[in-house]
Amino acid sequence: MIAGLLVLVVLAAAQLSVAGFALWSAGDAARVGARAAAVEGDPRRAARSVLPGWLERGAEIDDAGPIEVRVEAPALLPGLPPIPVSAAAALDPTGGGGG
Repeated sequence: MIAGLLVLVVLAAAQLSVAGFALWSAGDAARVGARAAAVEGDPRRAARSVLPGWLERGAEIDDAGPIEVRVEAPALLPGLPPIPVSAAAALDPTGGGGG
């Protein structure tokens, strides 16, 4: 009983870690894509270049407006669907930030 509960807690913590890493990676990719767009590079290629292979395969990158990267964190528990996460970033090449 306690061993089963412990396994469930460990799997839940691992799932949160995988989802968090996927979100972190999507944010990093969005920022790299935004930097590429700011210098008139290829934001999609730049964003894909920093994603780990297991996230890159199913990644969707939208470069209309802020660069948005959507990935799916794989489910560690059988029967659960992948967890979709996304992040967006944009740079102001003029350096204006208000205030």
